[in-house]
Amino acid sequence: MALIVQKYGGSSLADVDCINHVAEKVVTARKQGHQVAVVVSAMHGETDRLMTLAKSIQEQPSPREYATLLSTGEQVSIALLCMAINNKGYEARSFTGGQARILTDSRYKKARILDIDADALEKELAAGRIPVIAGFQGKDVNGDITTLGRGGSDTTGVAIAAALKADECQIYTDVDGVYTADPRVVPQARRLNKVTFEEMLELASLGAKVLQTRAVEFAGKYEVPLRVLSTFAEGDGTLITFEENNAMEQPMVSGIAFNRSEAKLTILGVPDKPGVASSIIGPVSAANIDVDMIVQNVAADEKTDFTFTVHRDDYHKAMEILGHISNELGARVVLGDNKIAKLSLVGVGMRSHAGIASTMFKTLGKEGINIQMITTSEIKVSVVVDEKYLELGVRALHSAFGLDAEPSEEFDPQLSRV
Repeated sequence: MALIVQKYGGSSLADVDCINHVAEKVVTARKQGHQVAVVVSAMHGETDRLMTLAKSIQEQPSPREYATLLSTGEQVSIALLCMAINNKGYEARSFTGGQARILTDSRYKKARILDIDADALEKELAAGRIPVIAGFQGKDVNGDITTLGRGGSDTTGVAIAAALKADECQIYTDVDGVYTADPRVVPQARRLNKVTFEEMLELASLGAKVLQTRAVEFAGKYEVPLRVLSTFAEGDGTLITFEENNAMEQPMVSGIAFNRSEAKLTILGVPDKPGVASSIIGPVSAANIDVDMIVQNVAADEKTDFTFTVHRDDYHKAMEILGHISNELGARVVLGDNKIAKLSLVGVGMRSHAGIASTMFKTLGKEGINIQMITTSEIKVSVVVDEKYLELGVRALHSAFGLDAEPSEEFDPQLSRV
């Protein structure tokens, strides 16, 4: 008998029929002899409806009241799912984040989990009941409701699994696992049986939508075995696990991720002197704008050109800040582009294969795709390209690195060393 935490997203709980289907999956695991705890999101579209409702009354709602309102979506889900499980002859009990004793800091709209007192949930499991916990929410030391940010139910699921020392955390969604690329962009994309936490963290942070980045970080930190499965189709899904001894013999590239929500800003002709990077990035970061890729070039006239990327939603705010910085530093000009995208190759096999970057650049060049920025790490290569060429680039790279092939097929692109 194993202890399993199952997490179901909003698409899995779209309506009453879906809720009954989820209840059947929970009961099936229980019939197999497993102890089961369940974490759920709000029903599909409910969080967006509540956000729209709030902003129809107040454009900038109080964060405390906003969190209180949004948390009700998951409370509907836990109550309905418990009813459906009870109808099938098994006893289930609903828990809000606070009732599950999920303690967070006081950042109401993007709180971080500080601790989980699992005693109450453990008692439910020991009594043979199925606890159904509201994802996305917790409470702070003052007893106020907090929310974890969009996609936070994944984090709740992993955190509950860690607190309960579960044998596996199963993330149920509308896809049957992690794919080599988004199948909507690359029809030849295939499901991966396994992927390392390291790879999954890179894929999630670089735009893959299957799992929330914070959830993967949490799972890796607390060594929670994680599996992505489909709510609506049977199968083994994708197991996210720790790197094995033979990982160096894995394919060079495990997957391709991309992000359309990027914008690029450039300040030209800045004096080349110590502290100039801090003078540019400091005010941007102080405005709670996350900076992603950064490139700095020093010209012959001892002037520096500085380029960085931010989320597209922060583009206009960042441009305004950069305009003020430009005046202070005596820069030549400020340029911006909010029609770019980031395209990334990810794979632990990169550690033992040379020439990944050169093959990537050659492939994009053959398709007439200009590379605007480049960044690398031990297991990834990311480039910024014009957004209109993104899907073409993803498909070309998917073929160039043999990801269209079946996993059993050997692939050697005869890479040149760089």
